[in-house]
Amino acid sequence: MDSRAEIRDFLTTRRAKVTPEQAGLPAYGGHRRVHGLRREEVALLAGVSVDYYTRLERGNLSGVSDGVLEAVARALQLDDAERAHLFDLARTANTTAANTRGRRRPTSQLRPVVQRLLDAMTMAPAYVRNGRLDVLGANALGRVVFAPLFDTAVATPNIARFIFLHAASQEFYRDWETLAGDTVALLRAEAGRDPYDRALTDLIGELSTRSDVFRTWWAAHNVRLHRSGVKRLHHPEVGDLTLAYESLDLTTDVGLRLNAYTAEPGSGSQEALNLLASWTAAPHERSVARPAD
Repeated sequence: MDSRAEIRDFLTTRRAKVTPEQAGLPAYGGHRRVHGLRREEVALLAGVSVDYYTRLERGNLSGVSDGVLEAVARALQLDDAERAHLFDLARTANTTAANTRGRRRPTSQLRPVVQRLLDAMTMAPAYVRNGRLDVLGANALGRVVFAPLFDTAVATPNIARFIFLHAASQEFYRDWETLAGDTVALLRAEAGRDPYDRALTDLIGELSTRSDVFRTWWAAHNVRLHRSGVKRLHHPEVGDLTLAYESLDLTTDVGLRLNAYTAEPGSGSQEALNLLASWTAAPHERSVARPAD
């Protein structure tokens, strides 16, 4: 990926999202030629010269200090994910593909002990994914709950491919548009962390070529963190599910996260999970009736 273009487009799109009023600056009358803040206004808020900020926004973060990055992040009112992305872009600007050899590369396979941990989680659907959203392993309940994802995969299931390239995802994810936007933002953040990941570049190219929605949202340069939340699903056999999730870093395995899901105790979603869990223990009992809504 073009590091300078990534920096330029990210800073430009963030600047366009902040109005003078939001930044506490006077908004004089007349037509403004730019959306959001001007470069001069960002420079003023960050405490740097206009020339210096212009250099940054043109994609040159070489040698920039953490203090300046923090000041720019405050001026642009970046959230935690955007701030982390800015620092990732700066790190990349001071790194080349040749001198990344000593860095720990993202883990590409699941260790057996991690799979055993997943298998021990019999009442909570769970899977482990990498930054490209490849699902490297899951427990039995995870495979049943997310059956459409696994059923449509030719090789390693990939959440982004499922969402943007398979019509079944729009029926499975009840909040498809929100989830799809979050998925693009997760991949954008991953590209900032590891721009030399060829498989990630190939995935982004594939999705951009095959999905107009992905290509449009990719250009927005939004990023986000993935820590916790709620997913609303429509399972093909037990109907609607509302599941809370936690996404946890596997600190030994660079770039891998364990996602685990639970339902509210006593809810219809919990009854449905219990039924699905019974199927994983005894597949021949799938004739059990669907739980009441």
